[in-house]
Amino acid sequence: MLRFAGALLVGLALAQLATSPGSAQAATDAPGCRSDQASDPDRLIAACTAELQSSNDVSRQIEALLARASAYAAKHRGDLAVADLSRAIALDANNVPALKARAKSYYLGGQNDRAIQDYTRVIRIFPDDSKVFDERGNAFLESRDIERALQDFMESIRLDPGNAQAFIDRGVAYWLKGQNEKAVADATEAIRLHTTNSAAFANRAAAYEALNRTDLALADEDEAIRRDPTLVDYYNNRGLTYARLHDYDRAIADYDRAIELKPQAAYFTNRGDAYQYKKDYNRAIADYEHALKLDPRFVKAYNNLGTAYQRKGDLDRAISSYREAVRLDPSSDLSVENLKAVERDRARLALANPPADPTFDCAIAKSAAEKAICSDADLARLDRDMNAAYRAALARLAGAKAAALRKQQRAFLANRDRMFGRPSYQLKQEMERRQEQLQALGG
Repeated sequence: MLRFAGALLVGLALAQLATSPGSAQAATDAPGCRSDQASDPDRLIAACTAELQSSNDVSRQIEALLARASAYAAKHRGDLAVADLSRAIALDANNVPALKARAKSYYLGGQNDRAIQDYTRVIRIFPDDSKVFDERGNAFLESRDIERALQDFMESIRLDPGNAQAFIDRGVAYWLKGQNEKAVADATEAIRLHTTNSAAFANRAAAYEALNRTDLALADEDEAIRRDPTLVDYYNNRGLTYARLHDYDRAIADYDRAIELKPQAAYFTNRGDAYQYKKDYNRAIADYEHALKLDPRFVKAYNNLGTAYQRKGDLDRAISSYREAVRLDPSSDLSVENLKAVERDRARLALANPPADPTFDCAIAKSAAEKAICSDADLARLDRDMNAAYRAALARLAGAKAAALRKQQRAFLANRDRMFGRPSYQLKQEMERRQEQLQALGG
């Protein structure tokens, strides 16, 4: 199970642009084009559009474009926000609020190169702005240019040693470089500066986890959740920590909460892993399949689904799952090795052809128990599942242990045929019990 780095990277919020001082007077029924009306973005867009159509004053047009861009951003229309900001910059190439806002829009849209270009233009105009260096550093970080990101974070801190966010972001860069002691130190400094950003605790937890300080990681994850109980990644990360401690019930509870807040393939897969560690293979399989409905190309879900089927004894479905994982990512050494191993197991079983094979041909069924199984779809399915579990367990054994398992299976079948029909003998329950025993052996 992986701790997803996305939980650590702190996104930049697109700030609302204050284009004019807020009015102390009561709002009218027809609000003007002011960014302090962004709580009602549709009305703000309409007002600013009217302003742009009626005004020829360049400075007023720029203000209207900035205000309307903030409304578009509130509606998650980054493309329209960028269009308005670009119009404002065309009217005034050195308009710093427009350049900053467009840089943030590009960043949030994943266009990091363009964001870096705009931040660089701002820095040329105001080279002493600590926050701009920090924001450009985040764009470099998202571009995986960690060294350039570190340079910007260091400059941001030099310009303002009290910039807690810059310490948080530099800590992320150190964590990505594997310099976890430095990552801990930066997050600790951000906390000392009384940051309100809960990510400082979540990020320090990840660094502690990498340093095998699970106790400290868990304490920080608790604090991150206490400060921001709505941030879904925090529950997922704490669930991973509990899983590392083999506390799978608490891990599952955290994954439950993450899925409740925001169902994602990764969270279902992590919960499936926890169920698999508990040997609850049916629930694990259900979670992996749900993950694949959300993300049909999620290689880890296919791989772990194959493992669950393999441990359950269904080698055919295990092979099918591993093959799909390899098809999606031929470079996945884990999936390739898993596929080879289960194919070897299946081939070995086919060659062994054990005489105590618990499957049978219904056309020649003789005992009353066999005839009952043939006439009941649920019992027939259970017989197939039990047989698959037996084959998986047998594949893990050799020599005397394998011979002992064959002898036990023959004894079970003989007892089944002898006891079936007696009031005290429940065929389905006995088959289920035997399947669980075999699954434990195949584990």
